[in-house]
Amino acid sequence: MKDARKDTILGHAGRSPRENHGIVNPPVYHCSTVLFPTLEELEASDRNPFDSINYGRVGTPTTMAFEQAMAELEGAYRAVNTGSGLNAIATALLAFTKTGDHVLITDSAYGPTRRFANDTLVPYGIEVEYFDPGIGAGIAALLKPNTSVVFLESPGSLTFEVQDVPAIAAAAKTVGATVMIDNTWATPLFFQPLRHGVDVSIHSATKYIVGHADAMLGVISCASEAHWLAVKKAATRTGTCAGPDDIYLGLRGLRTLAVRLKQHEESALALAGWLSKQPEVTRILHPAFPDCPGHELWKRDIGRSSGLFSIVMNAVPKPALSAMLNSLELFGLGYSWGGFESLILPARPGAIRTATRWTDPGTMLRLHAGLENVDDLIRELDGAFARLRAAL
Repeated sequence: MKDARKDTILGHAGRSPRENHGIVNPPVYHCSTVLFPTLEELEASDRNPFDSINYGRVGTPTTMAFEQAMAELEGAYRAVNTGSGLNAIATALLAFTKTGDHVLITDSAYGPTRRFANDTLVPYGIEVEYFDPGIGAGIAALLKPNTSVVFLESPGSLTFEVQDVPAIAAAAKTVGATVMIDNTWATPLFFQPLRHGVDVSIHSATKYIVGHADAMLGVISCASEAHWLAVKKAATRTGTCAGPDDIYLGLRGLRTLAVRLKQHEESALALAGWLSKQPEVTRILHPAFPDCPGHELWKRDIGRSSGLFSIVMNAVPKPALSAMLNSLELFGLGYSWGGFESLILPARPGAIRTATRWTDPGTMLRLHAGLENVDDLIRELDGAFARLRAAL
């Protein structure tokens, strides 16, 4: 599909109806054992296991269809599926680290990324250092000869700082470090990190790619054959793979990703705008808002936004916060995001940071704008603020 636009690619990538009796969607292969008609064919498959149907864990036509679609969307050499977003993060980090290495991770990273680095990489003799997400080219001062990975997340979890990805990537390449990014918020539609110097792009496909809060899935897209081989070998060594039904749900979700994101974006901007006018709200942490850290970088590199953002309010005591949140019907109290449903969650970014300090004493709430009517969402939030004021 040369020169096709992203929403067109979404509808066609990873599909081969002519190879499947004209059936529109790739079939779901439930597979462990693969049988070979001759010893010679079995041995040939063993010599090239990553490019043949050899064993269910290594790849099936279903997983290959999903990986092909993701690679095409990301402009990648190839992609590797995993069982969850965290599984994708862990697999990518394991693929490029060894004892004695130094790893740099943005201080704004997803909490489980941090826990994996601290609780798994560090005990194996890998030095993990966190850096200010606004560091840009200044990361050069932190690089060491043994820096093997620079891990980005832009915008950052909870606090939504946008990083200068090209500047960081350029600096990291001077010591040969692999640059990887958690690109879940922007999706392949709004940001293509491999075009900005990144080597490995990671998605929690559980979120916008699946889009229906009913599957766990991750995917790692790689810029080169060498990066892909490193990731694929790491996944194979650890037995990493997603189930066929979850892969199918990821493929299904891709087909409607563009139209869903339009609604998520529109509703989130409307909600953030309404929330900015509430007297209790002191800050809107949304990259499209001028006072969000990295806003100019967002305009330069991304320019679009999804449905996830945070707000900071005046400090709210626990009983009042409970009064505000406990009677919500449209906004669910729950982890994850990216599905059709709206969510809200208290957050404490200051509890996990080490390279930077989060000094805002206010109460933070992270919101995900789902696909409900935005006027209904605003009306529910209006009632929530009324309960908060009554409780104060």
